[in-house]
Amino acid sequence: MTSHIHCQNCSMATLCLPYLLSPEQTEKLDTIIQRHRPLQKRDLLVNSGQKLSFLYAVRSGSLKSYTLDSQGGEQIIDFHLPGDVIGFDGLIDGQHRSYTQALETTMLCEIPIQSLDQLSAELPGLRKQLLRVMSGELHASKTLLGTLNHHSAQQRLANFLVTLSSRFKQRGLSSREFRLSMTRADIGNYLGLSVETVSRILTQLQQDGVVAVKSKLVEIRELERLRALTL
Repeated sequence: MTSHIHCQNCSMATLCLPYLLSPEQTEKLDTIIQRHRPLQKRDLLVNSGQKLSFLYAVRSGSLKSYTLDSQGGEQIIDFHLPGDVIGFDGLIDGQHRSYTQALETTMLCEIPIQSLDQLSAELPGLRKQLLRVMSGELHASKTLLGTLNHHSAQQRLANFLVTLSSRFKQRGLSSREFRLSMTRADIGNYLGLSVETVSRILTQLQQDGVVAVKSKLVEIRELERLRALTL
């Protein structure tokens, strides 16, 4: 069951599709957006190979997207936070190319692809915003690939924490203190590191006074030092 929701009332609007749209244009976008049922932790939003019928904008909570290899091994390719839009990878052939699973209780907006396509033809600003969001995703993917190919384990994890800090700041949240909704195994999978390596580096960063870690809570005490470790 879906219900209507208004972009004007959403705190994530500046990160999502309504960004740069006029109030009148946002009202038109409102007419096609619905609220998706809440997802609970481990619920699947979409399966790889599933027909692309909707884009999903994250209102609250978080998710991970992953692929499976021939042996059924999981490879995490992205983490989604409030304001992110999920589903662009399916625009190529009309099918989702990865699985997306909730990491915690998550609320989403459902945007029908067919209606969005028709509306973007009427609203140049919306088409421009779609391209902006897709371009941001492509840049993030290329940046991650470069990090994995050329950086040490410590650089990878430091970059991951700095990037999360920046993403939380964009969302009006603390860039210094935040909760990790993903497990250390998820982080290691995403960065191409073992769980033991992730734990060892976090322990070292804590001993050095760069961060403080308590279970899933992370406090960045020396942000500039952490940034320096990404280089």
